[in-house]
Amino acid sequence: MKKRYLLITFIAAILISSCASQKKKDETISLSGAFALYPLAVKWTEEYQKIHPEIRFNVSGGGAGKGMADALAGTVDLGMFSRAIAQEEINQGVWWVGLTIDAVVPTISNQNPFLATIKQKGLTKEDFTAIFTEEKQKDWGKLLDVPQKGNVVVYTRSDACGAAETWAKYMGGKQENLLGIGIYGDPGLADAVAKDKLGIGFNNTVYAYDILTGKKRPGMEVIPIDINGNGTIDPEENFYETFEGVLKAIADGVYPSPPARELYFVSKGKPQKQATLDFIRWTLTDGQKFVKEAGYVPIEQGKIEEYLGKLEK
Repeated sequence: MKKRYLLITFIAAILISSCASQKKKDETISLSGAFALYPLAVKWTEEYQKIHPEIRFNVSGGGAGKGMADALAGTVDLGMFSRAIAQEEINQGVWWVGLTIDAVVPTISNQNPFLATIKQKGLTKEDFTAIFTEEKQKDWGKLLDVPQKGNVVVYTRSDACGAAETWAKYMGGKQENLLGIGIYGDPGLADAVAKDKLGIGFNNTVYAYDILTGKKRPGMEVIPIDINGNGTIDPEENFYETFEGVLKAIADGVYPSPPARELYFVSKGKPQKQATLDFIRWTLTDGQKFVKEAGYVPIEQGKIEEYLGKLEK
């Protein structure tokens, strides 16, 4: 009788432990992926926990490639993704919702000896294509048509990422077409460019600008794009001094798209966990009020309605 009682107690303990473990799993949401979306995702999780303290979050970066791979493998609930969804990924069963808009901007050091001329003339899409995709060594003086000389040092991303893919797409290529010294991650690339006075790279806007001050991050400068190719930065092209100016240009469609683009949550099929669905719904409704303050551009209401509809299917 005693043995039977102990056995029943043991089984009950296992069942209780199992239920508690499952409850904890159901109330934990894991995210990984794009550095571009990481700051906003963290902001969202912090705000969401204020009204849903029972929900736990595990958020990590690693780049858009990791976010997509983790999502398709089912190792995270949501992947953070920062480029257009490819047909191959659709064929693998990816499910996605758009959340916000940001952009990739070309960056240099604020100690670049050609800075004044760069800010006056800017660079065209053709200039960027030559710098980032052609093997021949480029010289800042020749690019800007000035007698001063200085070899361009090109930096790119070493990790599979949406920023590089989007920047390459602007020039008509793919990430594998980009040349340069490979640097891991958005913060790493920003740091490398800021420290090299002849360097050039590209960054997501939240890594080129300081959200709190609205100014460019220490050591960094953003290259204005000569959109109309007339050899000078016209007043309507001159919006890079402040973060607010860049975000307005993105929202108004003045800044090219690409490299402006939508950012996404992705998963292998529609998420089945109710906590995940509730969180996504919140990001597309009440959570949208944190988009601007986090340094991003809101998506149109029509898009929001479209993505909310995907949660109901």
